[in-house]
Amino acid sequence: MNNLDKQYQDLLQDILDNGVEKKDRTGTGTISVFGRQIRHKMSEGFPLLTTKKMPWKSIVTELLWFLQGNTNIKWLVDNGCNIWNGDAYKNYLIECDKIVKSHSFSDEPERFTQEEFINNIKTDDEFAKKWGELGPIYGKQWRDWKGFRHGWHDVAKVIDGSIEPHIDWLNGIDQITNLIYDLKTNPDSRRLMVNAWNVGELDQMVLPPCHYGFQVYTTELSDLRRYNIWFNNNYETGMERFFDPNNLPDFDNSYYVPTPKRAISLMWNQRSVDTFLGLPFNIASYGLLLEIIAKEVNMIPDELIGNLGDVHLYTNHIEQAKEQIGRKYTHEERTELLKQAMGEENYNKSVDELMPFGGGLSEYYDSYKIPYKTREPYKLPSLKFSPCPITGIDMEYQSIAQFQIENYESHPVIKAPLSN
Repeated sequence: MNNLDKQYQDLLQDILDNGVEKKDRTGTGTISVFGRQIRHKMSEGFPLLTTKKMPWKSIVTELLWFLQGNTNIKWLVDNGCNIWNGDAYKNYLIECDKIVKSHSFSDEPERFTQEEFINNIKTDDEFAKKWGELGPIYGKQWRDWKGFRHGWHDVAKVIDGSIEPHIDWLNGIDQITNLIYDLKTNPDSRRLMVNAWNVGELDQMVLPPCHYGFQVYTTELSDLRRYNIWFNNNYETGMERFFDPNNLPDFDNSYYVPTPKRAISLMWNQRSVDTFLGLPFNIASYGLLLEIIAKEVNMIPDELIGNLGDVHLYTNHIEQAKEQIGRKYTHEERTELLKQAMGEENYNKSVDELMPFGGGLSEYYDSYKIPYKTREPYKLPSLKFSPCPITGIDMEYQSIAQFQIENYESHPVIKAPLSN
């Protein structure tokens, strides 16, 4: 069962039923609730919503951009991801106004439309370097957190194949490298955290982090769970499932696929939640991050949890939210869907065969998977990707295309305006 889409639809309904009107920085207006949570077991499928079609490539592109430590939109737009374009353009207009106020009118820079602005980002490297920068947002904080102690320096070392924590107050702290090291050397630590809310640099960011930090948590797998994983990896050898706690297989035997010893969960914290456009993106992005980290440290992805603060719908997203929640089909509508699925000739033939016996078509509704609602969730997809280091120079060679979603079935896209 796809419980994730149901949680999400219930959250939309919660906001519609209980939300209070609030003003916001964009001037759009919202209805808002406070303090909600999303929980998803990764074993139930990859957390990509099915009640509307999701832009998978953009989700992957943005996360890799964060992991690179990149804060300039050029790499995003070159790869077809436009979610930060509005923030960059708004910042460009603000900076143009500042220049006008501080110089004579004759020094006013040329003001481009947003379309012209993005085209310049794509085609003019100097323009992109100056105007595509968003300040020290997520990637900068994840990979190069700046502290306030100066003059103290410790060079990172390699120990047993792992990179020792990189503590360098002059050049910044690589929180991702530190996290991977700690997961490999001290997986029961309660300090497995990455933080993007750098209070000393908030005023330099085009937008303070909405999802401002995450924490991971690991547990040892039981013998039974390791056995089930081991068997599922190796059942093609012809063996039969038979769990004997006194005669366990060698889970670490390199002849088979080695079986992880631990499961890993991830919980992210989010102060501000654009529930219609942003949250589905955030859920999938942190699900992907969990999968990448799990593969890096040879653990099984377990649970994904989102702690949500100001959970809101923009007032120009309300009708779209209602569409995604969906409504129940009438009997006549379900009958029409069955006709389309069976073909009118087969449908009429079935009706004629059943009528003398007083029978109905209920079994056909199930066998042809006729939905009860307009946006009934589909089964969640699965994720397939090759190991991809997220520390060191190899990170630069990750490919967006290497992350493949399989068996993804969804309802159509629901368009909504982005408020910047």
